[in-house]
Amino acid sequence: MKNRILLVTQILLFTNLWLFGVEPVHIEVGPDTFLTDHEKIIKPNIVFILADDCTLWDIACYGSVDSKTPNIDKLAQEGMKFNSCYQAAPMCSPSRHSIFTGLYPVRSGAYPNHTNAAEGTQSIVQYLKPLGYRVAHTGKRHIGPDEVFPFEYLSEKQNVDFNLIDGFLQNVKEAQEPFALMLCSHEPHARWNKGDVSLFDPENITLPPHYVDTRETREAFCKYLAEINYLDDQVRQMMDLLKKYDFDENTLVIFASEQGNQFPFAKWTCYEAGVKSALIARMPGLIDPGSESDAIVEYTDLLPTFIDLAGGEKVNELDGQSLLPLIEKKKEKIKDYAYSLQTTRGISRGSEYYGIRSIVNDRFRYIWNLTPEVEFKNIVTNHKKPSPWYTSWLEKAESDESAKYLLNKFKFRPKEELYDITKDKWCQYNLADDPHYAEIKRELNKELLNWMEDCGDEGQKTELEAFEHMPHHSKK
Repeated sequence: MKNRILLVTQILLFTNLWLFGVEPVHIEVGPDTFLTDHEKIIKPNIVFILADDCTLWDIACYGSVDSKTPNIDKLAQEGMKFNSCYQAAPMCSPSRHSIFTGLYPVRSGAYPNHTNAAEGTQSIVQYLKPLGYRVAHTGKRHIGPDEVFPFEYLSEKQNVDFNLIDGFLQNVKEAQEPFALMLCSHEPHARWNKGDVSLFDPENITLPPHYVDTRETREAFCKYLAEINYLDDQVRQMMDLLKKYDFDENTLVIFASEQGNQFPFAKWTCYEAGVKSALIARMPGLIDPGSESDAIVEYTDLLPTFIDLAGGEKVNELDGQSLLPLIEKKKEKIKDYAYSLQTTRGISRGSEYYGIRSIVNDRFRYIWNLTPEVEFKNIVTNHKKPSPWYTSWLEKAESDESAKYLLNKFKFRPKEELYDITKDKWCQYNLADDPHYAEIKRELNKELLNWMEDCGDEGQKTELEAFEHMPHHSKK
């Protein structure tokens, strides 16, 4: 929003200034504005908390009956829960690039995994630093090059260090500087070796309907839930530190769950469990407690939101839109579709190529598998030493037709898939060949092709060029 007058100034500071006999002022800022020390004090802070491979439905406030996430749930109780948030790729690296650049993966060049954005790409640092912000990052990275992402990195380690965060908050408090902190957790990424597994009973947990139900699967799922609980405590620690330094009232806190877990039909796929994300935003005075939005939003909308909140000019080159009109209840929706793609070329033990493109509206998800004749492979299905839970699937499939069907469905897919996500959130019943849905399939296919053209995505040609965007790729 052009020359936005900061809401937090209006809501939180007018009263405090009045109490001390100081007349409050409005400050209009643009992307090239550098602020005085007094102006920095009144700008809102930003904390973005990102999970790692966490299926949204494995969080309690998103419907899990087994997960223990009281702190994430508390964020939702105190803020807004978005029920239709999507990301443009079901993998770590392209998702993180998309968040921090506000661009779709092919547009930034960062569409495979372990990738880099194109030279000259602008990121959150270049947008918020001129507005007076300290822009810091802690935890898992998976972004590059450094010239595009010149964060103030709190540590070289991939795990979050709250002692370093404490020191950073103390420093910005003393310097009276507004900040944007990206807290990127490594949880609950497999191998699921953190957290208290004893909190969960393998015999009584509820598995998703498309899992092969074995003892090994239940035990692995409990380890995964324990690591989500560990992630939840990281959210608690972050909120405690904000309160310690009196930042909890003037900070926009956003939590996102990233792509789904490593069980089949989630990560590395464009099914709902792969690309649908939890998204929760909390900021007292700006966001109504316990509110929800069913509007379709995307990870590309986060950077425009941060810029908008910070008082910057709208950046037309970005693919996303600010979420503030939804947060402020000025709009009920900001877009009709969300888009995703999967580039399997270059993932660990993946197929030589297996490109997927997808689009979703408020009812249907359409998926286009570019090379359906190819077997889909990843580190789960193609590992030299498969995990005990996946081995149990293979063993059960030898005598159980249902298990055999699920494994084949995961590895061999038709050219087109269509799912009614209002009735089939796990994407189990493909409607693509049903003539009753021919028109909606044509409509979604057309919109998907338009998006690909806008991004410069040439389908299979783009897939085969993936290695050119992976600086550390080895063809050995």
